[in-house]
Amino acid sequence: MKILYISQYFPPEMGAPAARVSELARHWVQSGHRVTVLTGFPNHPTGVIPAEYRSKFRHLICRERVDGIDVVRTWLLPFPNRKAYERVLNYLSFCMSSSITGSFLSQPDVIIASTPQLFVGLSGWWLGRIRKAPFILEVRDLWPDSITASGMGREGSMPIRILRAVAGFLYRSCEHIVVVTPAFREDLVSKWRLPSEKISIVENGVETDLFTPDGGKDTARSALGLQGRFIVSYIGTLGLAHGLSTVLQGAAQLQATLPEIVFLFVGEGADKERLVSLAQDKGLLNVLFLPQQPREKIPSIIRASDACLVPLRKADVFKTVIPTKMLEFMACGRPVILGVDGQARQGLNEAQAGVFVEPENQAALVQAIMHLYQDGALRQTFGRNGRNYIIEHLSRDQTAKLYTTVLEKVAFR
Repeated sequence: MKILYISQYFPPEMGAPAARVSELARHWVQSGHRVTVLTGFPNHPTGVIPAEYRSKFRHLICRERVDGIDVVRTWLLPFPNRKAYERVLNYLSFCMSSSITGSFLSQPDVIIASTPQLFVGLSGWWLGRIRKAPFILEVRDLWPDSITASGMGREGSMPIRILRAVAGFLYRSCEHIVVVTPAFREDLVSKWRLPSEKISIVENGVETDLFTPDGGKDTARSALGLQGRFIVSYIGTLGLAHGLSTVLQGAAQLQATLPEIVFLFVGEGADKERLVSLAQDKGLLNVLFLPQQPREKIPSIIRASDACLVPLRKADVFKTVIPTKMLEFMACGRPVILGVDGQARQGLNEAQAGVFVEPENQAALVQAIMHLYQDGALRQTFGRNGRNYIIEHLSRDQTAKLYTTVLEKVAFR
């Protein structure tokens, strides 16, 4: 099967969207399929093109071979992930350039366009039309609800109305939709009146050979200068949707009573500058910020942690999500402190792999941290349960095989 996978994000960019696309594509290639990934030049979230790509960027298009995947990078306007208008220009530029570049690629059997960048769906729809290939929309965020919940748009405003119209057009126009949680399918069926048979669930998975509990944590702790400390980590995008001010408020409370507890933030994002400033203003000596790290280094940082945070703001739309970082923490055998209600809470409870706290509730967060700090046996139990759950249900190999059955049904029906 010849698969064209369109995603604005791909390694060396970090984050769940890039990882999902690259890992699924690699598994499909290993199964004998031909996969072309149509993506942008790496620049997310800083807006800076890496040095090794700058000369290629001037040529507008470049091709690479990555783990057997044919990677085609096309031009876009690189902007940092900060201001709304810059993000829109970044999104639209990739939409237009990928629509043009994709028309010159070899004929696919099926086309997948992967959000959370919604406008990439327009590229998938257009290429499906002109190449006469079935178009699958991969929905990783519910647009535009996730935007308004993050505080980046106001319900009823013109931009949100436009996004809602684009989302509705894509939902109706694609041949099939792939979502990452059952709650996503329920939302699309109830709010958009889509037939349930048009929607398949392929949950996020984890590369269990990369994200593993095996390997000492002392080396990473020494490199960070955090030997003998109890490390509570947040690893991922420092975005507006994550409610990380609550974590800093909790850090301020614990600094006075349990200074051996340290909070480690790893990543970049639209809210990082404000968070760093807030930590400085509060005089937090128990908070450490690290820049974005290469994906292969993330497991060692997770293993160096005693507990891992997965927070989001308190909003109904986030009850539909299961953050990939939660699954990666579980795969590494680390207890999760989850500040996300709904689907994610259900999964954590099923796995018995951590503690749920009410989103944006400082007191509950502090209590959960202290509970895990005081109970090493419970941390080990949660970690072991989480690893076993991922191995049994959500390895990337399993999710890639499930996705393949969906692709074959759509491509050859």
